[in-house]
Amino acid sequence: MHPPLALIAGPTASGKSALALRLAALAGGEIVNADASQVYRDLSILSARPSRQEEAQAPHHLFGHIDGAEAMSAARWAAEARDTIAAIHARGRLPVLVGGTGLYIRTLLDGIAPVPEIDPAVRAAVRAMPVAEAHAALAREDPLATARLAPADTTRVTRALEVVRSTGRPLSAWQAERHGGIGDAVSLRPLILLPERGVLNARIDTRASAMLNEGAIEEVAALLARPLPADAPVRRAIGVPEIARLLVGEADRAETGESLALATRQYAKRQYTWFRNQPPVAWPRASQLCFSIGALRETFLF
Repeated sequence: MHPPLALIAGPTASGKSALALRLAALAGGEIVNADASQVYRDLSILSARPSRQEEAQAPHHLFGHIDGAEAMSAARWAAEARDTIAAIHARGRLPVLVGGTGLYIRTLLDGIAPVPEIDPAVRAAVRAMPVAEAHAALAREDPLATARLAPADTTRVTRALEVVRSTGRPLSAWQAERHGGIGDAVSLRPLILLPERGVLNARIDTRASAMLNEGAIEEVAALLARPLPADAPVRRAIGVPEIARLLVGEADRAETGESLALATRQYAKRQYTWFRNQPPVAWPRASQLCFSIGALRETFLF
């Protein structure tokens, strides 16, 4: 018998945190964050991190533990999550993994491909190419990657091309050698929340407005007042660029609320598509926002 791991995943504003709290209360659980923005200490309000009152209801881990000046990779997060989950198991409690960053979840469960460091000259040359040119080159050098990538997907096209040029092997070959995943060592009990799109968008709009009223503007002002690296990932978190424009007078408050909601809806759409299509079909999907105690017990088998 492998130790249990509950997983609650889905797009932003789908009700994951509230459900995780209910499950933790019912099953003696401890909540582990799997959201890339919620790891940053600087973004409490804007990342919709659990409040102090919510954190008092159950132990929470990997929330707000990284300084905004640092870059958090999927590999680093997975290593921290692996250790955290093992410690929770050692205490005889249920880890409840909750978040919307699919790459983090996949890396934790499936492991990471041991791709060597990319030659800086290769990386610079590839990233200087227009995406159409890079896609055409990838079609010649790694046809399998080309078949599964959209021609306009700059990030993934350039990544696949730089890997094959730097290592001499296609990215798929490296990915077949993934290691370090815990998927085979736990009894996974997953649930993906996919509310109806209209309901999800309404929740996003309401939350965006609340964030501006509850201190998100001041939070971003404090963040940008720090001497952060220009390429710090926290600068690109949803809402930071939008509020930054307000702070320099390029947008008013109403425009900022609209742009924040729009950016969040666009992000949620990408998450929705990923969680609908990428995880195994055997993982249950749910559209409802409320679950009975019986449904929770049946879904998570405790």
